[in-house]
Amino acid sequence: MVELMELLRGSPDDRALRTAALLRRSHPADKELQLAGLLHDVGRMLRPGDGVRHAVLAAQALRPLLGDRVALLIRAAGTADGTGGPGGGPGGGPGGGPDDAEAVATLHRAREAAGASGPDAGVLEDWRPLLELVAAGSCRAANVIDPLGPPRGSITRTG
Repeated sequence: MVELMELLRGSPDDRALRTAALLRRSHPADKELQLAGLLHDVGRMLRPGDGVRHAVLAAQALRPLLGDRVALLIRAAGTADGTGGPGGGPGGGPGGGPDDAEAVATLHRAREAAGASGPDAGVLEDWRPLLELVAAGSCRAANVIDPLGPPRGSITRTG
């Protein structure tokens, strides 16, 4: 997380912050979409001048930290056709469902809107708690040892 924050601080452009801020306002419940807006240019920062491959690089770099959906959105949004390149999905496999296709279109629209002078983008540190929250959820989803320990008891469904 520290390395990611340092990388983002090195960006001379606040378009990613404006994109994320727009997505936070328009889709407040979709935290992964907001982070995709914030992180969509990470591949360009990792390897400047690498052309279209920047979206694939960002997806590969961020998937272990933030999960498959953030990686899928970044990869798909970085391609002209929105498919994420060959195979469509984040790992070259099938792409996301119709909800993710709409999320990618939303991400494209927010990026375009953020290109013009937009709302106050805030500061990068405002996004750290959300990055940490999604990263923690991604780790649990990937069966990494949960720092809170295993769940206790069982949940019984009634009805």
